[in-house]
Amino acid sequence: MKISTKGRYGLKAVFEIAQSYGQAPVSVRAISEKHEISEQYLEQLFKKLRSAGIVRSIRGAQGGYELTRPPKEITVGQVLRAMEGTVAPVSCAEADANCAYAQSCVENYVYRKIRQAIDEVVDHLTLFDMIEEQNKILHNRRGEQ
Repeated sequence: MKISTKGRYGLKAVFEIAQSYGQAPVSVRAISEKHEISEQYLEQLFKKLRSAGIVRSIRGAQGGYELTRPPKEITVGQVLRAMEGTVAPVSCAEADANCAYAQSCVENYVYRKIRQAIDEVVDHLTLFDMIEEQNKILHNRRGEQ
């Protein structure tokens, strides 16, 4: 599976918001400037994230986006599926695939196993796990200096 730019940038944007959970909303401009992603493109991504119930927008001068739930309750899989639609490596391995040859196709068996392994990882990693990992990385960097 290759994650598209939509998936990568969507996860990056949601991670930025997760790091500020419980504080002020995060503006599109702040994410745009930090990661050099166009504001227009981010707005398209946030539209999908809002539809998926992952973020909500806050209007006003101090507005922006915030998570709808705590980072421990939002998985990487939820974010990637909001962006990509599926994490299956090929369409015939999607959970609701309707392939006439699936029962007699050994390749389908392999593709389903790949999808199941991807699901296992992304559905058990939360935004909170990402925050903890980021903190470890930053701590290790400080120790090297």
